[in-house]
Amino acid sequence: MKKIWTKSILSTVCAIGLSSCALTDSQTGNVLQIEKEKKSNVLVLFFDDMRFDTFSYRGGPVNTPNIDALANEGVQFNNAMTTTGLCSPSRAALYTGRWGHKNGLDDNVDLYHSRQSELDLKEGGLIRRAADAGYLVGHVGKWHLGARGTELRGAEIDLAQGHEPRERFTRPYTPYSKVKQVEGYYKGKLDKNGEKHEYWITLDGTYEDTEAYKKVVAGKQMLKQVAKDERPFFGVISFNQPHPAYRVPEPYASMFDPKTLKLPKNHLSKRVNKPLAQEGIWWPWHDVGHMSDMDWRKSRAYYYGAIAMVDRIVGELIQTAKDEGVYDDLTIVLLGDQGSMLGEHSLYDKGPYAYDELMRMPLIIKRPGNAPKIVNRQVSMLDLTPTLAEIMHLENDGDVDGFSLNPLIEKGDNAEEYKDKEDTALYAYEWYNGSWFGIRAIRTPEMKFVWNPGDTRDELYDLKADPVELNNLIGNKNYTVKLTKMAKLLEKELVRVSDPSVAKFRHHYKDYL
Repeated sequence: MKKIWTKSILSTVCAIGLSSCALTDSQTGNVLQIEKEKKSNVLVLFFDDMRFDTFSYRGGPVNTPNIDALANEGVQFNNAMTTTGLCSPSRAALYTGRWGHKNGLDDNVDLYHSRQSELDLKEGGLIRRAADAGYLVGHVGKWHLGARGTELRGAEIDLAQGHEPRERFTRPYTPYSKVKQVEGYYKGKLDKNGEKHEYWITLDGTYEDTEAYKKVVAGKQMLKQVAKDERPFFGVISFNQPHPAYRVPEPYASMFDPKTLKLPKNHLSKRVNKPLAQEGIWWPWHDVGHMSDMDWRKSRAYYYGAIAMVDRIVGELIQTAKDEGVYDDLTIVLLGDQGSMLGEHSLYDKGPYAYDELMRMPLIIKRPGNAPKIVNRQVSMLDLTPTLAEIMHLENDGDVDGFSLNPLIEKGDNAEEYKDKEDTALYAYEWYNGSWFGIRAIRTPEMKFVWNPGDTRDELYDLKADPVELNNLIGNKNYTVKLTKMAKLLEKELVRVSDPSVAKFRHHYKDYL
């Protein structure tokens, strides 16, 4: 009688994560070798509002030896773009691989005065897909996609939560105290140590006393548990750092002298010919009329100190992975959910715009056995989902808007799979805490076009001549040909991802399409 081994039987009798398994034929006694693809272990180191341009491996002002070492061992994606310069939508895009008009989340959650409380539980994302595939799934730290979202999607390790409530559909955080603090700054009132704590804070104690370090401890605990478990592993360690207000203890608070900082050309630049939304106060600390030159410098200095602390965090976690013997077989992804404004265009934090300081994010991927390289082609937050799904051999869970980065990881910019793909990045800013904007932007290495459907003024920037995006060329007749090209590229991307705004865009730009 012929033996028939079904896929379901094999998956039961073969140990998950092994490259092969042995079964004995009860009739012949022969050992049957069943080859099985080894499942990869993946760790995501996720940081909040972390800019692309601060690290020493990028020529930035902060010495980051641990992040540099990871970059030199992995693939540096030097033109990685977020989907939305806002925490919840960008994170939803990462976990699901889909734009907000598909995954249902295009605004922040649990914050005044957003209409949304969570990412729909039907959107299981990478966490649910990995759990269903037999992975040990762990999540540490900030989630920002709804209460208990990691646990309810199958994360077996669920530690150091605290950014969001632990009960679903609680009332959102409302910033009454922040309004009073900012009003006080206009009256000359300052916080402890003569600081403006909505912008920079010297924390009491040391590094080991910070909330960030609690997540480090939990991350180490997770890695130690992983080392003792035979299952493949998918984990995320997610930090609130360096999100504003920029807050660090000593020695990081005094690490950078605000008087000697080099400032970019668009620092505190006046916004001329810009959309009206950029004048809005969408969160109390966006009201920056009280900020002096030194206030801005201190805020930037503390941000740099936070990046130095982030580097220490990364170093400790990587060393733990090495000490526990899991590093060599571990794929590591280091990224930020978006950037942050440090005074460029006189803006702070984030908001409804598409400037590079907000749109671009750091991205490093270290894969075992893969040669280090630099990729300059633009890639998207959405591309990480199919990339990790391929690495972990996860079942498809529906529509995917991104492209796998694995060909770029293996072959670099010249990957055959990308030969005929336009080098563009799509960006959206649909909502900010309950306020609608509907912004869509398309970026090439040379140009950026921003469509503001809630305004009569759009934006066009020549990134080669004006990399700091000071001069809006939308009405410049010398750029009509380039605007036409960018409008067609945006339309093409909106069609590709089935964006419902494409009909309105076609009407607005009917003379260019």
